Amino acid sequence: MAATIANPVASFNGLDKITGRVTAFDVYVNETVQFGALQITPRACYTRPPNEIQRTSVFVEVDQVSLQGTMKRIFEGWMFADSPALNAVDHPIYDVWLTDCKQTSTVPSPQSASAPASAPAAGRGTQ
Repeated sequence: MAATIANPVASFNGLDKITGRVTAFDVYVNETVQFGALQITPRACYTRPPNEIQRTSVFVEVDQVSLQGTMKRIFEGWMFADSPALNAVDHPIYDVWLTDCKQTSTVPSPQSASAPASAPAAGRGTQ
């Protein structure tokens, strides 16, 4: 049995039950994104090698932000892409489930977002 592959990006789908809108979004491991009133933070995202039975899983923390700005942990545990109903986030307005773990994303990495703002503009030559 081969070792699992650690991935830096977790892909989720989120459903707003009021509007019926499904949103796909990527989150880097140990980074937090907001989906509606929920904040999602994946801590680990694993896949298996292509020659094995796929089992894509993420360990994730989900917090609900109240109207007063306080946070309450509503889910902490493993989610599995092949069993989205197992250990699902229980929320009256939002559903969130794992779809994949991957090595890259079109979303800029947190490291590129923390680069100094003046660095990219320096080569543009403003006049």
